[in-house]
Amino acid sequence: QVQLVESGGGSVQAGGSLRLSCTASGVTSAYNCMGWFRQSPSREREVVGTIHSSRGRTDYADSVEGRFTISVDNAKNTMYLQMDSLKSEDTAMYLCAFEPGWQMRCPFNPAEYKYWGQGTQVAVSS
Repeated sequence: QVQLVESGGGSVQAGGSLRLSCTASGVTSAYNCMGWFRQSPSREREVVGTIHSSRGRTDYADSVEGRFTISVDNAKNTMYLQMDSLKSEDTAMYLCAFEPGWQMRCPFNPAEYKYWGQGTQVAVSS
């Protein structure tokens, strides 16, 4: 059973930066997809970006491309989300997700991820 714990959320002014972390435990597979998603009362859960844990391939939603960066430290079983040039519309609950197994490209559909963290809140004020 994989467990995910996010940290690093908080409040920041527009234009600022935050770094989120997601630490996984119970991982037994060598090839995995990990992703960051976000949701808010006015917006359904949507992908922020994904990373393949062994290949290192990252893919991003258009809305964050060039501003957000996903990375992974496999020795620590931790995925990071560096968020720069934050905008008020980035305000949301951010969740990390994990799907074991090999895939050519990690999915953007949240329904394709089996394990989820509890989330960490990000608030960006303008």
